[in-house]
Amino acid sequence: MINRVVLDTNILVSALWSANGNEARLLRMFIDGEILICYCTQMLIEYKNVLRRPRLSLNEAMVNIVLHYIRDEGFLVEVIPSEIPFRDESDRKFFDVAIACEAILITGNRKHFPDHPAIMSTTQYLAVIVQ
Repeated sequence: MINRVVLDTNILVSALWSANGNEARLLRMFIDGEILICYCTQMLIEYKNVLRRPRLSLNEAMVNIVLHYIRDEGFLVEVIPSEIPFRDESDRKFFDVAIACEAILITGNRKHFPDHPAIMSTTQYLAVIVQ
């Protein structure tokens, strides 16, 4: 079975900033069909809004390609919001999608999420899941 993941927005930003980093490796794994990105409509909206911020200076064509590929090849799910307390409510959608899809939520900001085994950093994911 293919591994399902949920990518926090900061992972996509990092992947598009540096083609040689672990986050870009995750994106290549998705493109190569090694992992499946799960997402909800609200996540896709956040991805679009953040990745198109002028201050990030990301390549607009590449952003569009990535967003379209996630939309077309990822797994869209709509979930009912959980009742777990969150420091930042905007992060809830990522956690809820991960739980609904039995996926690993990969983030660079673990402190924003509850302590849960389904939440990992990129380094943890690549070391533990991908061998």
